Amino acid sequence: MNRRLLPIALLLLPSVVASQQATPVVVLRHANLADGARGAIATNAALVIRDGQIAQIENEPFNPPAGATVIDVGGRYVVPGLIDAHTHISTLANARRALESGVTTVRSASTNNYQDVALRDLVKLGAVAGPDVVAAGVFITPELGETMLADARLGALKDGVTTEAALRAVVRVNLDHHVNVIKTRGTERAGLPNTDPRKQTYTEQQLAWIVDEATKGGVPVMVHAHGDEGAYAAVRAGVRSIEHGTYLSDSTLALMRQRGTFLVPTYITVVDLTQPGGDYDDPVLTLRGAHMLPRLGETVQRAHRMGVKIVTGADTQYGPESLSRISGEVASLVELGLTPVEALRSATTVAADLLGLGGKTGAIQPGMEADLIVVERNPLQDARALADVLVVISNGRVALNRLPFGR
Repeated sequence: MNRRLLPIALLLLPSVVASQQATPVVVLRHANLADGARGAIATNAALVIRDGQIAQIENEPFNPPAGATVIDVGGRYVVPGLIDAHTHISTLANARRALESGVTTVRSASTNNYQDVALRDLVKLGAVAGPDVVAAGVFITPELGETMLADARLGALKDGVTTEAALRAVVRVNLDHHVNVIKTRGTERAGLPNTDPRKQTYTEQQLAWIVDEATKGGVPVMVHAHGDEGAYAAVRAGVRSIEHGTYLSDSTLALMRQRGTFLVPTYITVVDLTQPGGDYDDPVLTLRGAHMLPRLGETVQRAHRMGVKIVTGADTQYGPESLSRISGEVASLVELGLTPVEALRSATTVAADLLGLGGKTGAIQPGMEADLIVVERNPLQDARALADVLVVISNGRVALNRLPFGR
């Protein structure tokens, strides 16, 4: 736990523990189970949730235990909670929006002041409702700017973060805040009108220093890289995942396949660039998105054919104007040639493997965390069903329930 949160945690702990002890058993009845891990459906099932985990799966008719919270889903589909492997959530309201969209686990792609670390710890305590968080802390980039306010030690790097000593220092500051992953860059951004997303920033050697220091702390590295040169350098340096990957060549994709490097294309974010509103609303970016979107689509298609592991990410803060959602990313992956089962796996089991949570979340089976959503239709036939989330259960707690519709 972050030492800065310890006093808060100690104050909250008695009420949180009491709340956890009072959590009732939850039963989902008359459910069809749609699990991408198995690519199969269990029909008319009862799913029993106890102590934050899936305790048992029974056939109907089933008599729920006394005192259980019972939700009759009426033949609708229970699906593993979705995973967003590229977020920038920094407020409680945004975390709530992510959760209510069906996202029960996120990997942060950095926040300015370790809000993701605090959110992770508060969710673990049960003090706030939100998805589980894999925290990245602050972004390792050549110019820290306002991020120096996150930790006074970063002020020593006001002239830039490019040397070995500086790069390792920022990693160590992040590790001191107990992050779960390190986020850095291989290329410039796409979401700023005055930068070219193909332009390489850090070299293979610089990225290797970051990876080495992160490895000493036992955490992986994720790298923002649209351009091929920056992405290739990152894969060579040993990163865990490439974020975006718009202009990747076959040689870079082949190296990713060989080394087991994941691709998080955040396709839905580039869709957002092309449309008014949302997280981006600038004519320069709209024009940029028009030529980026088909290139990224081609990259995803080639990555899929070559066997690169693809994971969903929405690259949003989940702010009140945001239009990017994991449901949209899954639907886009299907449009690009993945089967609905493969696309659901990208948002569940494959994403869990990327985050180091394989075997813990992402599937519907006894012993797994009870991270579940209920949707109206079968997402293994129509991925767009994931956009209409009716029930969200995170860590065994009912976070959203819109059922029943009738009085």
